[in-house]
Amino acid sequence: MEKNKIPSNTITRDIKNLAAPTGNIYETVVILSKRANQISLAEKKELTKKLEDFRGERDTMDEVFENKEQIEISKYYEKQPKPDLVAIAEFENDELYYRVAKGDEAGA
Repeated sequence: MEKNKIPSNTITRDIKNLAAPTGNIYETVVILSKRANQISLAEKKELTKKLEDFRGERDTMDEVFENKEQIEISKYYEKQPKPDLVAIAEFENDELYYRVAKGDEAGA
């Protein structure tokens, strides 16, 4: 799903609709939280990689200066939808693959 189609604000959702695919709201929440964490880690890795180019041999505050490119990169990531909203949109559009581990029925 394209990120520009995902709402940037939180919207009210019907819990019954979110729980329908799994049959359990708690399983849905776990799936969404794990996916949001994956998205967050990927975005952090991407941002860190981009910002490494700006890292220099600056040890003191006197040597730090504003870099317009760095500011633009930061603004871009601030405008992106939050990872939890992306995860919910993917879940609602059947774009997530998940599986439920089958436990021992005898209560191991």
